[in-house]
Amino acid sequence: MSQRPEDESPQPTPQSNVSSPPRELEPFEDEGVLFGDGSPMEEEEGEELFGDNMENDYRPMPHLDRYDERNLDDEEYEMMSIGDRMAAEEALRRRDREMGIIRRDDRELFYDESDDEADPRRKRRLAEKAAAGETEDAEMIESIENLEDTKGHTIKEWVCMIGPRTEIANRFKNFLRTYSNNRGQFVFQEKIRRMCESNKSSFTVEFPFLANKEHVLAYFLPEAPFQMLEIFDEVAKQIVLSKYPSYERVTSEIHVRISELPLIEELRTFRKLHVNQLVRTIGVVTATTGVLPQLSVVKFDCNKCGFVLGPFVQNQHSEVQPGVCPECQSTGPFMINMEQTLYRNYQKITLQECPGHIPAGRVPRSKDCILLADLCDLCKPGDEVDVTGIYSNNYDGALNIDNGFPVFSTVIFANHLVVKDCKQIVQSLTDDDVNAIRKMSKDHRIADRIIASIAPSIYGHDYIKRALALALFGGEPKNPGQKHKIRGDINVLICGDPGTAKSQFLKYVEKIAPRAVFATGQGASAVGLTAYVRRNPATREWTLEAGALVLADQGVCLIDEFDKMNDQDRTSIHEAMEQQSISISKAGIVTSLQARCSVIAAANPIGGRYDASMTFAENVNLSDPILSRFDIMCVVRDEIDPIQDQHLAKFVVNSHIRHHPSKKGQTLEIEDSDNDLTIPQEMLRKYLVYARENVHPKLQNMDQDKIANIYSQLRQESLATGSLPITVRHIESIIRMAEAHARMHLREYVQEDDVNIAIRMMLESFVETQKYSVMKSMRQIFQRYLVFKKDHSELLFYILRQLAQDQLTFLRGTDESHALVIEIDEKDLKDKAKQLDIHDLKPFYQSRIFENNNFVYDASRKVIIHTVPEAVTMED
Repeated sequence: MSQRPEDESPQPTPQSNVSSPPRELEPFEDEGVLFGDGSPMEEEEGEELFGDNMENDYRPMPHLDRYDERNLDDEEYEMMSIGDRMAAEEALRRRDREMGIIRRDDRELFYDESDDEADPRRKRRLAEKAAAGETEDAEMIESIENLEDTKGHTIKEWVCMIGPRTEIANRFKNFLRTYSNNRGQFVFQEKIRRMCESNKSSFTVEFPFLANKEHVLAYFLPEAPFQMLEIFDEVAKQIVLSKYPSYERVTSEIHVRISELPLIEELRTFRKLHVNQLVRTIGVVTATTGVLPQLSVVKFDCNKCGFVLGPFVQNQHSEVQPGVCPECQSTGPFMINMEQTLYRNYQKITLQECPGHIPAGRVPRSKDCILLADLCDLCKPGDEVDVTGIYSNNYDGALNIDNGFPVFSTVIFANHLVVKDCKQIVQSLTDDDVNAIRKMSKDHRIADRIIASIAPSIYGHDYIKRALALALFGGEPKNPGQKHKIRGDINVLICGDPGTAKSQFLKYVEKIAPRAVFATGQGASAVGLTAYVRRNPATREWTLEAGALVLADQGVCLIDEFDKMNDQDRTSIHEAMEQQSISISKAGIVTSLQARCSVIAAANPIGGRYDASMTFAENVNLSDPILSRFDIMCVVRDEIDPIQDQHLAKFVVNSHIRHHPSKKGQTLEIEDSDNDLTIPQEMLRKYLVYARENVHPKLQNMDQDKIANIYSQLRQESLATGSLPITVRHIESIIRMAEAHARMHLREYVQEDDVNIAIRMMLESFVETQKYSVMKSMRQIFQRYLVFKKDHSELLFYILRQLAQDQLTFLRGTDESHALVIEIDEKDLKDKAKQLDIHDLKPFYQSRIFENNNFVYDASRKVIIHTVPEAVTMED
């Protein structure tokens, strides 16, 4: 190629009609014109389309200006219907897709992936247009089919690139718009609609749903959570604003919350492997800070010229400070522009391991967790929470000073938080669960089934189990005019001999109750039960810390070894048990805390064993004020009964066999008679929570005269016997127990049966606490109340067992002490039964309790034959 003269400039080719930005070019060389990067620009040779004789291209040419008759379609067609036309167009589109033809705006584009690679000038033209602002960057971004191929980059680097980032956004947007459930409902569109109706700023995306539909996004999310959640939030905001354009006036940010992450980590298992990963853990909230405003997008004012600098996006690790003012070139000082700066809510909580998950011999560990935006104030101390968040490091200079080498403190940035309480359990109930609960409530034996399901591994003690069931369901609190508050929670005191499963009852309630706090009398002080004031180690300010009763708010507080508490500590809970509040006045802090909880306490009598010849107050080292605050008092006596002892021993042995790890599935010789009544524990928990949240029994047409007469009689008997004082609190106790019994049956109104059961429980509590000499006369006085709704089989068995023991005692005084068979005259049993208005004994003879205790009825001789176990007849 010959060189051009210096005074001549190169002429642009007709194809180069795009104005390119000025750039420095290399000197011309013999090989041709070079690009700025040194690559040669080849000249193309072809036909000259523009010239002086261009009109000759349009001259008539008869031998060419005709159609081939073989290609003409002269046939006539019938008019096509709209449905047929749409079906034909769909068939054509399907054919085009199979052939690789993409139709856009009625133009056919045959796309070949090699086209872009073969034509680098097209990329250059698009880049020049993007630089000139003539087109959007999205035109340059190609669809990435194999998104999981990171091409040697780390996942964090890959998702930050413009191509993968756009592809992730498009896939997630398609996921939110098109994901549907089995019934064809668009799940996330419905969630977004409900979120906007409630003026909220976040909605939940279940991780299993994301993994089933977009497994690549689910793979990237735990590895690069900061970047992926940022993309998700942007996409969610775009979708919300496309549906509700003015929603930005409600909230400037939309957050996507990830729930149901499959792997749950313990707090003590977090290591460097988990840093900057999306994790899920469970713990108990032990401390919370106040909700503070945190800088999100900051703007600064220049003090010298008044120019507004920013916006600067504030991160979690360091404070953002401007360097130089672009207006006056000064280096400061700069003041934060309070009006234009954007804030978000910030709260720090402390998570501690759940008591049941701590390994043996270890102390619980804790971790700080940061809540932002709408997650703040969702939990309070004492709540058990399920947290999904990003496990990240946080620089703390004090740690370097203490340890002598650089270390980082770690913190969890919460993305999703669920509090495990009654409301959360009720919301998680399915329609099948609700239908099953309502079907169970229609059973007339539902109260007996619930009582049989309370602590099924403990033999007998039906009275205590009924008391615990009433306490778990609870009554209805009242506060007329916001002036006089009446509690609805039922307090229970269990007192008796050692080895009668008192602590086991408390441990069972701790597991079955939705919210329970366990404490012991010796290990808990007054401030540990109520509240205490301490200095915050970080701010050195006095802060208020909640005790066991406050942590158990709207739940159950369990206190074991209640008699071991100091008198001063015990008097501190007087207010908490009746007014259900705790007043604090220490270190300049004057406040009142809520303690709306049932107190279930267990105590041992003085000297270790209960003496039936003394009253309850003489047996227990508790004052009258605190005894009057308990609605139900259960006395447990370890009585020696050969028959019952044998059944108890068999029950314990069978229970051990049944629950031994190596003996699963083994059938037992003797099954418990209550097995047909018991409810599965998980179903019982759902029933309990559903009843507490949705059923609120009302008092209507209640027999007030009956309660008044009972109260009057109890006052007289209490004065005559000198036992427990009967106060107005006992009337309120009857009403609370009646409401709790109605709630067991999911009834909206308290019926007469509920009142009768409540009166029976109150009288049994009163009679059981009397001296043994007074107890028999009390039972005669209140006989018609005490036998209400009692199974006559149990009552008759109690009488028959007394007759058998009397007969056995008589035989032991004679030479027939070795007899293994005892005969009881039926007439003696009938006479005893008539005193209780029981005349038909046939159902009792056919009952299981009659047969299981080795009794046989001989109708011809009209005697009851009892076979005494050989172990019972043996003398010591």
